[in-house]
Amino acid sequence: MNSLREYFHTNWSAMTLHDWLGLIITVGAFLGMVWIYAVVFNPKNKERFESQRHIPFDEENTDSENEK
Repeated sequence: MNSLREYFHTNWSAMTLHDWLGLIITVGAFLGMVWIYAVVFNPKNKERFESQRHIPFDEENTDSENEK
């Protein structure tokens, strides 16, 4: 057990600015992904997402295409 504790030991006072930024970005990305998964896989939101499932395949003209 002692070797496992030594393996995961972190010297917080020796961390540089880049170490802290990497830690904050990594934890933020993890929390963001957990939040996104919770929203997407929540059964209450199924109807909202199902109604938008064909948006990438719509071939309607947009305003930018009409200006050409």
